[in-house]
Amino acid sequence: MDIVPELLTTPGDIGWSNLVEGIDFKLFFASQETGRWTVLLRCQPGSFFPRHRHLGAGEYYVVKGKMEYRMGVALEGTYGYEPLDVIHDHTAFPEYTELYFTNHGPVVFLDDEDNVTSILDHSLLTELSNG
Repeated sequence: MDIVPELLTTPGDIGWSNLVEGIDFKLFFASQETGRWTVLLRCQPGSFFPRHRHLGAGEYYVVKGKMEYRMGVALEGTYGYEPLDVIHDHTAFPEYTELYFTNHGPVVFLDDEDNVTSILDHSLLTELSNG
């Protein structure tokens, strides 16, 4: 595993990659050393993330738009922190939204019985952004 060098990135130079229906991302950083990853999410009106658990703490900043989830409504300019092991039943974007998001580990998506249906982590994001 290589040590990550110092990094300076211009977001306009990074292309968008699809994550789920209606949600694209720009990968700013993904660490094999720590599992941490940072993305800019572009969420179309009506898009959402289904039930999921954070296996690492997360932090976000709403650049524009609106996000609705268990904590309430996060409007443009809102910062939020999501602790380790928190479960979100549904995270919705009722209008066009851009969200700057860092997670310190994987996010696992769950069915109604809490079985893992998929895993979002640094390696998947790297794969999707290079594909």
